[in-house]
Amino acid sequence: MRKYKDLAPSLRTIMTPGPVEVDPRVLRAMATPILGQFDPEFTDIMNETMGMLREVFQTGNEYAFPIDGTSRSGIEAVMVSLIEPGDKVLVPIYGRFGHLLAEIAERCGAEVMTMEQEWGKVFDPGQVIALMKRERPDVVAMVHGETSTGRMQPLQEIGRACRELDALFIVDAVATIGGTDVRVDEWMIDAAIGGTQKCLSVPSGMVPITYNERAEAKIRRRKQVERGLRDPHVDLSCSGRTIRSNYFDLSQLQDYWGPRRLNHHTEATSMLYALREGLRLVLEEGLEQRFARHKLQEMALVAGLQAMGLLLFGDPDCKLPVVTCVQVPEGISGDSVMHMLLSEFSVEIASSFGPLKGKIWRIGTMGYSSNQRNVLHVLGALEAVLIRHRAKIDAGRAVQAALDVYMEAKGTVYEASAGVR
Repeated sequence: MRKYKDLAPSLRTIMTPGPVEVDPRVLRAMATPILGQFDPEFTDIMNETMGMLREVFQTGNEYAFPIDGTSRSGIEAVMVSLIEPGDKVLVPIYGRFGHLLAEIAERCGAEVMTMEQEWGKVFDPGQVIALMKRERPDVVAMVHGETSTGRMQPLQEIGRACRELDALFIVDAVATIGGTDVRVDEWMIDAAIGGTQKCLSVPSGMVPITYNERAEAKIRRRKQVERGLRDPHVDLSCSGRTIRSNYFDLSQLQDYWGPRRLNHHTEATSMLYALREGLRLVLEEGLEQRFARHKLQEMALVAGLQAMGLLLFGDPDCKLPVVTCVQVPEGISGDSVMHMLLSEFSVEIASSFGPLKGKIWRIGTMGYSSNQRNVLHVLGALEAVLIRHRAKIDAGRAVQAALDVYMEAKGTVYEASAGVR
C-alpha cells in the first residue's frame, strides 16, 4: 500500500520578491540526462555558463561562476574568502539584508562598522563616502536592491571611492541581476553576488558570483598562508589569515572552475543546466529589452494600485523596479488579505520584515513572473479581496489603469465600434 501521494504542487501566480515562477524551458533543461562532472561535454557547459555570467554581470572578470546553495551561500563564500579577522568592514544598512551582511562580516572576525538609513530610503552616496574617508575600511559591503523595503541604492560613486581608498567593494545584487542594470566593471564592484530565484527565474539552489583581480589577489594571499601552515616550521601567528571555510573557499572553487578542474565537490548538475538555460534566455531576450520589460510591468502595476487608491511605501526616487511595496490600508489585516489571495485566486504576494511586518505588502514583478497576464491578474484579485474585506478603495479602476499603460506602450487603441487600430 502506497504511503505517500504523488507529488502534485498547485499552480500559482507567484508575485513575491522571490522565489518566482520558473520558465518552462528551464524546468525542461533540468530533466535532461546527467553527465559526469569531468565529462568534456559537461566542462563545456561549465565554460559556457561562465561566459554567459560575464555578459549578464557586464564584466570582463576571469572569475564568474556559481556557488552551489541558496543566495546566502554565495554571500558567505565571497565574504568568508575576502574578509580576514581584524579587517575593518563598513556596512551601510537600509533594510533587512544589510543587517545580514553585517552579521556575516562579524562571523568572519571583522571589526564591523555600520551606518543606518530609515527603511524606505537609501543613502546619499556622499554620506557613505564621508565615513569611508574618515574610517578607512578594508572592505565596504552593500546591498544593491533591498527587497525588504523595495529600494535600490546607487553604487557608482561609492565604487569609485572604494577604488580610490583601496577598499574592496562587495555588492549583494541578488534581487537585481537580470531585472535591472548591474554594471560590475563600470561601477568598480570588486565582488558581486547574484541570485537565481528572482529575476533570472531559475530555482533556488545555485548562486552566480563574480570577482576581479583585486579580490583574487587577496584570496591568493590567503591561500599562500594556508599552504604555509602545512609547514611545521611556519609561524602560526599568521593562521588567522586562512580561509576558515572549506566548502566556501573561493581559492579552491576557482581552481575547480578554472582550466585545472581540481576536484572540490560534486557539481549540482541539474541546477547548472537550469542556470545555463536561464542565462541563455536572458541573453536571447537582450539585457536592455529585459530591463525595459521589467520596467513596463512595474509601471502598469503601480498605475493599477494607485488607481485603486492604495498608497505606495517608500521614497519613489529610489524605488527598486522589480519590487513594489504597498501600505496595508488602515483597519485591514494584511495576513488575511494574503491568505484569501492564495486560497481563492492562487495568487501569492508577500509581507515584509522587522518594523514593516504587517504594515506593507510586497509585490514582485521579477523574471518569468513579470508579464502582463500576471499583473492584471494580481490587480483584479487584490481589488476583489479588498472589497470582501470592506476596504475603502476605488473599485473598478485598477485593471483599466494598468491596461492604459500597456496600450500606450503598444501604441494600440481599442474601440467598441472599430475594433483595434
